[in-house]
Amino acid sequence: MKKFGLFCLALFASVGLAACGGDRGGALIESIEEESSTQKQESVQATESTAEETETGKEQVPVSYLTGLECSEQERQMRPMAVMLNNIKAGCPQAGIAQASVIYEAPMEKADVTRLMPLFENWKDLEYLGYIRSSRDYFVYCALEFDALYTHFGQATPYVGAMLNSDQVDNISGAVAGIDHPAPNDTFLRSGDRKAPHNVYTTGEVLLKAAEKFGYDLTYHDTHKEKFTFAPLGEQADHDGAPAATLLYPGGKEKNIANGYSHVQAYFAYNEQDGKYYRYQYGAEHIDELTGEQLAVDNVIFQYCHGEFRDENGYMSFLCHGGWEEGVDYGDEYKAQVFTGGKMIEGTWSRYADTDPALYVDRDGNPIELNRGKTWICLIWDEHAQDVVIE
Repeated sequence: MKKFGLFCLALFASVGLAACGGDRGGALIESIEEESSTQKQESVQATESTAEETETGKEQVPVSYLTGLECSEQERQMRPMAVMLNNIKAGCPQAGIAQASVIYEAPMEKADVTRLMPLFENWKDLEYLGYIRSSRDYFVYCALEFDALYTHFGQATPYVGAMLNSDQVDNISGAVAGIDHPAPNDTFLRSGDRKAPHNVYTTGEVLLKAAEKFGYDLTYHDTHKEKFTFAPLGEQADHDGAPAATLLYPGGKEKNIANGYSHVQAYFAYNEQDGKYYRYQYGAEHIDELTGEQLAVDNVIFQYCHGEFRDENGYMSFLCHGGWEEGVDYGDEYKAQVFTGGKMIEGTWSRYADTDPALYVDRDGNPIELNRGKTWICLIWDEHAQDVVIE
């Protein structure tokens, strides 16, 4: 992997807006040069434990970096696969998404719809996964938080092409105009029961062949850091003093607000019986096409980011690096709301290098503890923070 950051690549490409948004990108470059990631994250060192095993009783068992759940050591060390999936109504329901351990969601062009990026463990076993769409640079930055391989079909070349063509992103790319190392022709297939471009799918078997063709490492690099802080094995996260939050609307309840989530009519409903947040969109349950079952996760995170429109086509930029500092009024930028066990914990997020994950701390600077299991992260444009509804 190259030593220089993707900020530099975006700068050399001279695309106008850096991946982290306008003039703020330049300020972040200076900040990163002046102060190392290690120095800036001293207050959250607890989230970056190098221990490879978690104690449960008298035994030592490996646990997943993404879910905190028990797994084999081989599974623990395997890098996840991040895949861009369609979320326009014509492209739903997605197939195979229920197997994801983490799902990212963010607005797309003109902020009137969202796109999803699930991250899969044990992805070699995926029998059918769709429906795959194009890349945006802010999703690539999120994939790098997990040292993940990255799969997509197409891209907004002026804003993400340099990143994908660098050797810092281990990508498997289809619809390859502007891509220097396209995936083999059999990596992406089209379903006959949907119309293009909403019918591209793949399998774990062909993704593995592509990864092996490119010589990508299938196990984590030395730069990998843990992103989440989980409750101890066998216990629930202790947030007894936090307010209850059982209905989460990342875009509010009004359908016509142009913030992506609102148009999708996205929301999460907490079920106290199993401690999970169930996903709804487009006026119905959000299901996996393969199982017919509703998507549900153990944690939901609203990560508020500075955003901008890059051009007249409405391509977007989101701030993916930086962090909150005491005494500076950022408004809603860098705000984080973490939902777990039916409770809401408010705090901030920070990230200072491409190989660092964005970390979430409460108002006292302590890492926010999650319940073990799956997590859904919504990147929310801070200008639309007032639209969010939490009940």
